[in-house]
Amino acid sequence: MDTLRTDLSRFDAAIVDLDGTMVDTLGDFAEALNRMLRDLDLPPVPPTAIERMVGKGSEHLILSALAHVGAPAPAALFDRAWERYQHHYLEINGRHSAAYPGVVEGLKALRARGLRLACLTNKPTAFAKPLLAAKGLDGFFEQVFGGDAFERKKPDPLPLLKTCEALGTVPSRTLMVGDSSNDARAARAAGCPVVLVTYGYNHGEPVRGVDADGFVDSLADLAAA
Repeated sequence: MDTLRTDLSRFDAAIVDLDGTMVDTLGDFAEALNRMLRDLDLPPVPPTAIERMVGKGSEHLILSALAHVGAPAPAALFDRAWERYQHHYLEINGRHSAAYPGVVEGLKALRARGLRLACLTNKPTAFAKPLLAAKGLDGFFEQVFGGDAFERKKPDPLPLLKTCEALGTVPSRTLMVGDSSNDARAARAAGCPVVLVTYGYNHGEPVRGVDADGFVDSLADLAAA
């Protein structure tokens, strides 16, 4: 990590992404999506393909999965697919996922430095809050905002700007911690410094090619910043 550019004393708050940053949820996505596809009499999609679809919200995920398996008229199937996906995801949420090593240590380090914390994800809020609670992470955050909390999702800067408002901080003193180009693009547009983890999804692309202020192999590395 570039400690000069990510010195935590520069910040009053941090906004932390969820999927691929704090929790490896690929197993949950695969289980819920493939149950949905089975209900629609469609073939399953492999986790390797799902990994490239994650990060842009549930609508994008479902439409991408339908297109991947060759569903006729994916848009016409969406309402039924969304109903089945939501049903299954709420049922299995957190059962096939795990917090990444170092996440608790990293969040504790941020809190110990006096930073106010918010979780901002493109996952629906109704999925995000129970998942954080199931993994024992909910107590770290003053605010939790899902992809349905605002008019637009990341990579649009609006969710970050609104989250800064909720935290009572300014973007230049609010660190974004994520795993993808979506997080980085949103942070750049909002005026937030951004650090990316190296182990996340990033739509299947190498994360170190993304414009960011630093990279960490574990959130625990933030303790040294």
